Amino acid sequence: MKISRVSEMRGLDRTAIEKFGIIEDLLMENAGQAVYFALLKEFGIKDKKFVVFCGIGNNGGDGFVIARKIHSNGGDVKVFVLGDQSKFKGAAKMNLDIVSGLPVEVRPLESAESVKIDLYHCDAVVDAIFGTGLTRNVGGVYRDVIELVNGSGKTVFCVDIPSGVQGDTGKIMGTAMRADYTVTFGLPKIGNMLFPGYGLCGKLYVTHISFPPSMYNTDSMKIEINHPLRHAPRDQDGHKGDFGEVLFIAGASSYFGAPYYAALSLLKAGGGYSRLAVPGSMAPFIANKGSEIVFVPQKETGSGSISIENKDALLELSDKMDMVVLGPGLSLDEETQQLARGLAREITKPLLIDGDGITALCEDLEIVTERKAETILTPHLGEMSRMTKIGVGEIDANKIDILQRTAKKLNAMIVLKGAHSLIGYPDERVFINMSGNPGMATAGSGDVLTGTIAAMFGLGLSIDDAVRKGVFIHGFSGDLAARDKGEDGITAQDILDYLPLAMKMDRECLDETFRDRYVGAHVI
Repeated sequence: MKISRVSEMRGLDRTAIEKFGIIEDLLMENAGQAVYFALLKEFGIKDKKFVVFCGIGNNGGDGFVIARKIHSNGGDVKVFVLGDQSKFKGAAKMNLDIVSGLPVEVRPLESAESVKIDLYHCDAVVDAIFGTGLTRNVGGVYRDVIELVNGSGKTVFCVDIPSGVQGDTGKIMGTAMRADYTVTFGLPKIGNMLFPGYGLCGKLYVTHISFPPSMYNTDSMKIEINHPLRHAPRDQDGHKGDFGEVLFIAGASSYFGAPYYAALSLLKAGGGYSRLAVPGSMAPFIANKGSEIVFVPQKETGSGSISIENKDALLELSDKMDMVVLGPGLSLDEETQQLARGLAREITKPLLIDGDGITALCEDLEIVTERKAETILTPHLGEMSRMTKIGVGEIDANKIDILQRTAKKLNAMIVLKGAHSLIGYPDERVFINMSGNPGMATAGSGDVLTGTIAAMFGLGLSIDDAVRKGVFIHGFSGDLAARDKGEDGITAQDILDYLPLAMKMDRECLDETFRDRYVGAHVI
């Protein structure tokens, strides 16, 4: 499913009106009808009491349609308008006039205090105050009403997006409504899908409001939910070399976990042959936990990291591999950082760079740009900040735009890790991943991700699809661990251990609980 920017949705509205003759009145009617269907399905209408809060834009117009439909289907509804009613125009004004002519109470809201009794006695609330175009912090009576509703314990249905959530970022503009259900229009917006906005939407529905599929499935819309391809059946006559041979260049004296998790996750996710180049003194200790890994002991620096003396031998071995992973726990030793830059420049196979490998490349990102083979970078926000020279706060507030620019500039695939990880491509496509949970914010989780992505490539997916699939499977494995153990205390080992089950369930088709969670938005 595609995801829309606010400006793109305005363009779709114009196209619907100007090209297809789907007038604004009809678009608003369809939007209100969809929210009514969600109310009916999830809560019921007849003989129940509703309070509808309407702002003075088209979001408020949608609220008037909803109020009319509640009334016509046996519900008791009161409408409170926040703002100057004389500012309504077009379809919104028409629907205000219609609902005002019905035996429905419509009155201006002067203060939050004035609606406390009505709120206390109602069964559910419809939030139609602000739409997706909010650009300034919420204050005054708007803030008071939102906080009053949030503290009321009532079931809340939000129109398009919870009021107070910025449509292009998901950020909270001072305060925001907390929904049980949200119905968004045309397509989900970025703010519906990224945290914290996503966490405020509750169960998310979307209605295409009569848009033809040619409008909302167009290739010009670059952002979508990550629904990766299914794997082909595993080759019954295959051997380990048929399922991917990957070299992991990783580890230093203080980092035993990173190389272990990265290299073993390849095997646990279905890959065939995992070679691990680590400082020689570490190999016996890691082998005690991961004896299935093939070790390539390396000469060491004085600080216990991989020495630059190994460069030629590593390049020679890399040529025999399907993919190389560079960086997990590699250390910030200057000699090893220099080695990482030299390897990235000369390795001719697909290269996944993580952790300390990314830090090394930040000294000379042209190495990435000039590579002929595919490059995958898996930064967290701090590493993305070092790559772009942009502050973490600014990136967090504008993730998708910055990801698109950076992936295009570097000609690399970038997985920006975090809640709902983002997968960016040089052609500006971005996929929002829905699997994963907060318990996965733990040391070593990213190392498991690197091996999982490599395994998907070894299993026969294209490099583009392998990245998307690897991110999804990694998150799904974490969700399986959380289902059985809870989110608190999940470790990288748990994510690693659940990879085989994640692969099994993914191949067999996910059960309804997970399908429902990962769909992103349910279509009305």
